Amino acid sequence: MKKILFQMAGFLLAGFLLTGLPAVLSAHAADGANDTVLQLSQRWDQIKYKTEDKKARIAAYEKLIADAEAVAAKEPNAPGPKVWVGITLATLGGDVGAMGGALGKVKEAKVWLEKALAQHPDKELETSIHTTLGSLYYQVPGWPLGYGDEDKAVEHLNKALELSPNGLDAHFWMASYLWDETRKYKEAAEHFKKAIAAPSRPGRELADSGRKAEAKMLLAKVEKKIHH
Repeated sequence: MKKILFQMAGFLLAGFLLTGLPAVLSAHAADGANDTVLQLSQRWDQIKYKTEDKKARIAAYEKLIADAEAVAAKEPNAPGPKVWVGITLATLGGDVGAMGGALGKVKEAKVWLEKALAQHPDKELETSIHTTLGSLYYQVPGWPLGYGDEDKAVEHLNKALELSPNGLDAHFWMASYLWDETRKYKEAAEHFKKAIAAPSRPGRELADSGRKAEAKMLLAKVEKKIHH
């Protein structure tokens, strides 16, 4: 059975994460025009990479979700706030664990992300959605408990790479999938290296630094496997 472990987000996902989640995951316009969404993303960065106390981190994620939902309600035609609701839900799932309702949170995350995708977001937002969904699909348990699906995970992760061939998150999550699920260590190593070499994202310096540190740590583990 697939584990419910979210790096995102880091994450993620998420989590996605997605860690969390869901890590997570540049979901704002590159020119910083969408200040509200940039602020949501930067709050996630601070919680994920600077809040060490677990209880404080969970409370901060919950507040961020509520605030992002409020923005989404005020701006129903904007996909950005929905993306950050989804990313944060996926990442929160990784912190609360199975006993804390992780499965419900990652199911809800998927709904928000799919709503955002249906609104035809820009390339950067769409990349964030695909990396988050890809990480969720390979980490969430499959039927009957969850919606985990390796084929869909690969589909979303490949789409993220197509949209962002030099992107940090696109390469990080493909590498994580290859390392964690398929044991294709050489391929995973190449993607981790590309993640580490990815260009910086304006306004996301903290997230980039944290994600690249994760990539370096995992690359070291992958290279040990390659040489043994």
